[in-house]
Amino acid sequence: MSISGALNNAISGLTTTSRMAEITSSNLSNALTDGYGRRSLDLSAAELGGVRATGVHRHVDAGLLADRRLADAALGGQQRSAGMLARLEQTIGTPEDQGGIGARLAALEQALISASSDPASENRLRNVAGRLQDVTDTLNGNARQIQTLRVEADRAIADDINDLNNALVQVGDLNRDIQRLKSTGSDISPLLDARQKVVDKIAEIVPVREVRRDNDTIGLMTVSGMTLLDGRPAQFGFQPTPTITADMTLASGALSGVTRDGVSLDPAGGIGRLDGGTLGASFALRDRTLVDAQAGLDNVAADLIARFQDPATDPTLMAGDAGLLTDQGNPLDPLDLPGLAGRIGMNASIDPAQGGDVTRLRDGLNAAAPGPTGSPAQIDRWLSALGESRADLPGTPARSAAGRAADFIRDVGQTRLQADETLSFAAARHDTLREAELAQGVDSDQELQTLLRVEQAYAANARVIQTIDFMMQRLMEI
Repeated sequence: MSISGALNNAISGLTTTSRMAEITSSNLSNALTDGYGRRSLDLSAAELGGVRATGVHRHVDAGLLADRRLADAALGGQQRSAGMLARLEQTIGTPEDQGGIGARLAALEQALISASSDPASENRLRNVAGRLQDVTDTLNGNARQIQTLRVEADRAIADDINDLNNALVQVGDLNRDIQRLKSTGSDISPLLDARQKVVDKIAEIVPVREVRRDNDTIGLMTVSGMTLLDGRPAQFGFQPTPTITADMTLASGALSGVTRDGVSLDPAGGIGRLDGGTLGASFALRDRTLVDAQAGLDNVAADLIARFQDPATDPTLMAGDAGLLTDQGNPLDPLDLPGLAGRIGMNASIDPAQGGDVTRLRDGLNAAAPGPTGSPAQIDRWLSALGESRADLPGTPARSAAGRAADFIRDVGQTRLQADETLSFAAARHDTLREAELAQGVDSDQELQTLLRVEQAYAANARVIQTIDFMMQRLMEI
């Protein structure tokens, strides 16, 4: 080998090892950086001898990455659902919760029993009225909180749509940057890292698949086939609703669904093929889960009103008269149940705060004259109506008032429990895939070994140059 050839080999070796040291150092310093892909230097033989770097290779398992992103979507959606259902259960209360509807009905029953033992005591009658007020206040408060949760779900949809739009624009910009830099032969690995992080963010909102395009650009589509990005990013829209009441639904047009380029995706469901992830969870909460919870609460309220407006319970009432509990002063209308739990109230004729007389609890709501002060007959009828198994609403099983409330509390608890179980599965699957992905990332031990080999190669090439320099000096001395 000629001296010039040896020198060329050594210089190319020094250049390559310097680049390898830079890449290895980058791997080590970013070992814990989210979205970072391990790099290696692609090498080939140079035409005039030696070695040259042909590019930087970023190591990513595309299949594993795709599966982990789907797990991200499932985990994000379940976390949102489980979190909101836990708050719902906390609002409704457990059977042991002293502020829950079950405890309120038990307190009302105890007050009626106490009043029945001494019907002449106005203090005990006032206590019954107070416990009735507690029941209606609890139902009203629960109904308000359910609608508050629906508003939060609606706002979360708006935030997700805004984040989705911004992320799609960012991916489009990164695609163009990657295409431009690659055409100049520059290292595009940092841009690929940045794009992966943005796509990961999208994957939490909507389950997404990455489609490879020319020059390392990508397209994005949902797992159900809707294109999110193919050159130009899609533009989605959503109009949040500041205040939501129980009667407001997507079907009635009172709530908004998602639009794409100004066109509704799905007038019936609101979300179409964007379902899944945190976005799908928010729609399910706003339009199904919390609506069902409100319906269950309304059934409890309707059952109570129906029990206490029955003429068999209070002979002073006529058919169609408002009873002990009312729908904003009116009798129960079986065709107007949505939101009833938020409207239920105590009959003004027995409410001291509205000028009512608590003795009507003993004499009957529409009694023409006071009855015997020592007669517990009417109080016992109230008590009997409260504990009697009834099926006043079509399609509902016969239950006591407390039993119907307990069924509702149980249903809420079971829904929350199922969400927690699904969340545990989603979390375990996500963690497993995430660990597998990290295992294919930067191995610090391996990178340190590579760094040692780079150091040895650098020293060897430097030694060659040093030897050539010595030889040249001796030749010049001859």
